Amino acid sequence: MKIFITGGSSGIGLGLAKKYLEQKHEVAVCGRSEEKIKKLQERFPELKTYKVDVKDKLALKRAVEDFAKEDLDMMIAGAGVYYGNLSKELDQEGCIHSLDTNLAGVLHAFEIARDIMLPKKQGHLVAISSIAGLLEYRDASVYSKSKRAVNYLCEAYREALRGTGIYVTNILPGYIATQRLYDVNGETMRKKPFLLSEEEAVNISIQAITEKRERIIFPRGMKIAVSILSKFPKSVINFLFLLTEKRKAM
Repeated sequence: MKIFITGGSSGIGLGLAKKYLEQKHEVAVCGRSEEKIKKLQERFPELKTYKVDVKDKLALKRAVEDFAKEDLDMMIAGAGVYYGNLSKELDQEGCIHSLDTNLAGVLHAFEIARDIMLPKKQGHLVAISSIAGLLEYRDASVYSKSKRAVNYLCEAYREALRGTGIYVTNILPGYIATQRLYDVNGETMRKKPFLLSEEEAVNISIQAITEKRERIIFPRGMKIAVSILSKFPKSVINFLFLLTEKRKAM
């Protein structure tokens, strides 16, 4: 298979790239960091790399088309930025950056890949969303709201492409022990509920992709917790999360 992964220079995206390389697939990744891209080129000579920001649709299109040569089996939209802030605590620049990367970035990747896949009537679109997007409450972070929008986007694409031979899989992980999570939370990261390693998250994701699942929510414990919380009124959920934030600040 020919697989293109946005945000593939770190985190789950990189983990997926390495697994697919081990399986002898043709894999390309893109990322914003020139330093990370150069290191990947040195470590994995067989990996095709592009320094591209997913917010730049034209640059992303050039990269995907250069790799695909009119033949692309899978697009994994994994690029994303994470801020732990509540919506009211994030400045305008941070909000725009989150939405452009987390939402528009997925849309750009899906649109570009779809246009390559449709003539052949086969392909697979995959989004790395978040379990954070399943709960709706007033003071949810912009990150959570952007991921909620990604969930809706996946549903829309799935319905629009039904019967075309193109599948859509939405991956919704909980807390994963990535470098970014550590950068934001420090040592308190280890206290996150149901924390999974990157390797566990990658293995679960690959199984869901292989099975062409419409969506996968993990880990199981957090999936159950979110399912229970979602039955409460939004005001109650908001109160519980604000209480959690206050305790963290103490």
